[in-house]
Amino acid sequence: MSRICSVCEKRPQVKNLVSHAKNRTKKWVYPNVHQMQYVYPGKERQIKRGKVCTKCVKAGKIVKIVSGNRTGIEGIDGKQ
Repeated sequence: MSRICSVCEKRPQVKNLVSHAKNRTKKWVYPNVHQMQYVYPGKERQIKRGKVCTKCVKAGKIVKIVSGNRTGIEGIDGKQ
């Protein structure tokens, strides 16, 4: 299962955990991605489904579709 954002293509990164003795061990850091239906602003007729990181949702790069209701798109026509 991939942990890649379909909007900004953010991927898992590797960081070093450094102990007091300066020993370094690798650790993976994963982006906070969620499976959702979304549309790009200005293209409301193209409903897409994929994994999107929460930074893209908060930044307004996409508009999240309310689950179970394809006509109720957040931020469009005053519905939220």
